[in-house]
Amino acid sequence: MTAVGAGGMSALRSPGGLFALAWPMAMRMLMLHGIVVVDAWLVAPLGEASVAAIGLASAVAALLLGAQNAFANAAQILVAQAWGSASPSALRSACRTGLVINLAVCTVGLSVLALATDPLLSLSGQSAEVQAQARLYLLIFIGVVLAEAVGQSLSAFFNGCGDSRAPFLSYIVSVPINVGLSWALIHGTGGLPQLGLAGAAVGSVLGSLVRAGYLVWRVWRSTDSWRRADSLPLRPALRAHLAFSLPIAATFFSAQASGSVCMLIYAAYDVYQFAALTLVMPWINVVGTLGMAWAQAAGIAVAQHLGQGGGRAAMDHFLRMVWRGSAGLSVLVSGFYALLILEADSLYAALAPQTLTALATFLPVLLILPWPKNSNAICGNTLRAAGRTVYVMHIFLWSQWAFKVPLSVVLVLWLDTPVVWVLALNLAEEFVKFIPFHRGMLKGRWRDALPD
Repeated sequence: MTAVGAGGMSALRSPGGLFALAWPMAMRMLMLHGIVVVDAWLVAPLGEASVAAIGLASAVAALLLGAQNAFANAAQILVAQAWGSASPSALRSACRTGLVINLAVCTVGLSVLALATDPLLSLSGQSAEVQAQARLYLLIFIGVVLAEAVGQSLSAFFNGCGDSRAPFLSYIVSVPINVGLSWALIHGTGGLPQLGLAGAAVGSVLGSLVRAGYLVWRVWRSTDSWRRADSLPLRPALRAHLAFSLPIAATFFSAQASGSVCMLIYAAYDVYQFAALTLVMPWINVVGTLGMAWAQAAGIAVAQHLGQGGGRAAMDHFLRMVWRGSAGLSVLVSGFYALLILEADSLYAALAPQTLTALATFLPVLLILPWPKNSNAICGNTLRAAGRTVYVMHIFLWSQWAFKVPLSVVLVLWLDTPVVWVLALNLAEEFVKFIPFHRGMLKGRWRDALPD
């Protein structure tokens, strides 16, 4: 960490600089979302009931991880601004307050989980067997939530400083442990007990603990000046951090909450259609990390640029470069989705024909989805870096709670439409956000404040 931040400054000068910042973030995000994808793939041979249980459990667990990720993303911007201002005290304070807030969020989240798990699972309408498996998975998955409170906070710190490789390396260390142990514990290989679905959760917990430990070690061995700097007083630093973070956290948490509510609504489908949706939604999150990481790296670079008092001409040149890169990533993501659906019968050979048929209907929607989604992500991360956090929050809240969630109720519980309609609803949500996002980017007051 002696060269923290080197990637951030070059990001405004060339596509290569931004790529150097973005690709480790993409791999880290891919591996984070891949926890559920790997677990679903590993338990698929156990049948549709186990896959459906993973879907139910992930809908609840995503609320907890999403809340942590929300505050971590807000802290990431504050760290980038502190790094750009070249203030070691501000950098140390941003790291400390981010960690304190994430641990507090974890404590509150686990308290809510203890009260709400049984009612939420009961509302799903799935069988008692599926609910029991989901409950056991969640009980063990608490270990992941605790470890990620530290891991995500420290990942945000490294990313904000431009050192996105450290969080990526933490997954390189932990993912093989996660996959290997999960497989062995699910199927009882290598002398280990056969735990079935619970084995996937145990493997995820151990992998997350290793990742958090690696990041703590990286911070501990750092020799940078920010570690020796005096910290700003904690209470005012927490107030300032929360004032900036809450709209961003509300945005990310709303996305996770609305997604989890919708998954619980979608559980009203038969086990085959719900299993198909459970399989494809994590893939959307995993492959979509390419565009999301590119957009987050752009937001970090914008925050560092603004912290240094950069001008409008450099900003405009940078954003044009970012959008060109986003178009290329959209092509790659669409191509991956096509390959996934066309090869689903080989990848998930143990599943029933009804599930594979439902998966095949998703292809047209998946080919279009990356284009508006990636462009919206660039707008959202840039506007947050510029301080327009409340504006971004309103776009997300209205599109999710006034559009996506109520229409999900209508399509699933009232009209009983095929499952492909709810995937199309995710695409429609991106188009609802498209106009206000791009209007805020191109005509916002934040641009007028930039020096020429």
